[in-house]
Amino acid sequence: MNNAQELLWTEGAARAVSGGRKKPAGEATTNVILSSHLGDNAPVFRDILRLFVPEGSTIADVTWGKGAFWKAVPEGVYKLLATDIQMGVDCRDLPYEDDSLDALVLDPPYMEGLFRQSEGEMAGSGTHSAFRDHYSDGKPTPKSKGAPKWHDAVLDLYLKAGEEAWRTLRNYGIFIVKCQDEVSANTQRLTHVELINAWADRFYCKDLFVVTRVNKPGVVRLLKQEHARKNHSYFLVFVKRNPEFPKRIRPTAKEAEKLRVALGGALTDGVEEPVIGAAASD
Repeated sequence: MNNAQELLWTEGAARAVSGGRKKPAGEATTNVILSSHLGDNAPVFRDILRLFVPEGSTIADVTWGKGAFWKAVPEGVYKLLATDIQMGVDCRDLPYEDDSLDALVLDPPYMEGLFRQSEGEMAGSGTHSAFRDHYSDGKPTPKSKGAPKWHDAVLDLYLKAGEEAWRTLRNYGIFIVKCQDEVSANTQRLTHVELINAWADRFYCKDLFVVTRVNKPGVVRLLKQEHARKNHSYFLVFVKRNPEFPKRIRPTAKEAEKLRVALGGALTDGVEEPVIGAAASD
């Protein structure tokens, strides 16, 4: 055995005795943000912002409604641009400049029942009218030849809003999307999968959160159950890909520095995940 081999052997044996690897930084804890939640949207949305959107960032919530997502977010932490269809701003035609936003929140109507051509057949009638107020302009969808129907109309709205998200977000900007799967025309439609696949070339799906409702959903006039009743929804977190380097999922050091300058220093950890209030990224 030569000297070099002996040195490697000795070092290897020492590592084996001490545990075989260098002790990593950080500390053991269970105080982490989880991917599955039972309850309301607001606490989950707050944690998503804490994980992925640095304080001081400009966020456009383009389906504001009643602002339910923001109830647990302290005022003034972000520069919030709140709009929705009732304010006269369509999420498919936003008034923002290209590459001007740090983050964008999208929560459009995700039930095909809100796209009916007759108001009497629309979802959210009677005691559920608040749902219709929150997720639509309360008007039936005008009949248009060749326009998508039922769940395809829901998907079409998401995809067209996604085009505007792509236009208005800066490179590596955060796109937060709320959605729910549904059974349409007795066919299972996994909306979250459809969106992830449709946007894969332009947006990297960085994370997924599941929110399960506390109350038990009911069914009117059930004859025979063929699918499990949906009692959960999703927050999807996307990162806008840099079109010049579409395989990158985070900015390089040089790109991060340019972003810091452009955003007035809002980004704190551009090379890794821009985690707020955490000792280290996972």
